[in-house]
Amino acid sequence: MSHVDLEITGQPACWRRALEARPAGLPQAGERVAVVGCGTSLYIAQAYAALRESAGLGETDAFAASTFPAARHYDRVLALTRSGTTTEVLTALRRAAATGIPTVAVTGDPDTPVRDAADTVVDLSFADERSVVQTRFATTALVLLRATLGPVPPDLLRQAEYALAARLHDELLDARQFTFLGTGWTTGLAHEAALKLREAAGAWTESYPAMEYRHGPISVTGHGSVVWFFGEPPAGLLDQVLATGARAEVSPGDPLADLIRAQRLAVALAGRRGLDPDRPRHLTRSIILTGS
Repeated sequence: MSHVDLEITGQPACWRRALEARPAGLPQAGERVAVVGCGTSLYIAQAYAALRESAGLGETDAFAASTFPAARHYDRVLALTRSGTTTEVLTALRRAAATGIPTVAVTGDPDTPVRDAADTVVDLSFADERSVVQTRFATTALVLLRATLGPVPPDLLRQAEYALAARLHDELLDARQFTFLGTGWTTGLAHEAALKLREAAGAWTESYPAMEYRHGPISVTGHGSVVWFFGEPPAGLLDQVLATGARAEVSPGDPLADLIRAQRLAVALAGRRGLDPDRPRHLTRSIILTGS
């Protein structure tokens, strides 16, 4: 069994620990917040930013760390970094600190340069991973952050267990193309699901805000395609997807729990294609830019 298989399976236990945590330094109600990350962490940042704004807790922007606008005023900068060593994230934190903005980093490895780059470090080492492909660290970070915004679904852990046990249908494993769609905060989850299938299995995947799907992307959809909705499909869109001959995936449960099914699909597709899901082509656990 691969490391990523074990890490996917370990998510309910990690989420439980995150729900019990009360770390200091996270954004407070009313603050204007920038959230930065790279790759998976960027998509989790996007999901959190949308959730925080929709909860009325303050303006929240998500940026790829390399594009963080340090000249813009924020009350706090939150960085998501599993490794604690990613060059762009460390640079963004230092740029924020240079302007006097308080910074906090959520990391899977606090004994790294992020400890010196951020004012506060939130330790999620219990969710750290050996696989290059991120799964449980990212979802655990989002559970932690969701819990600061208000109650999470009381059965979230049970839903996660169900997602681990649910059958992956043959149509998913045989598909030639995947499109993941989200609305609001789940758009970040759609981007993350697409990334998982690209990283682990080299699959043809796309992701969009659901209402953008009809503005061009639907043209690639047909027999052999899967269109996966995170959350309820916008009115009329599901019928249009089915009319193309594609398979539609719609889960009635919490979208974050449904992301577990997409993670499992990525690993299963990698196995079918003879790929090692722990070691995707051309990728490493952390991107450290020489000379930076």
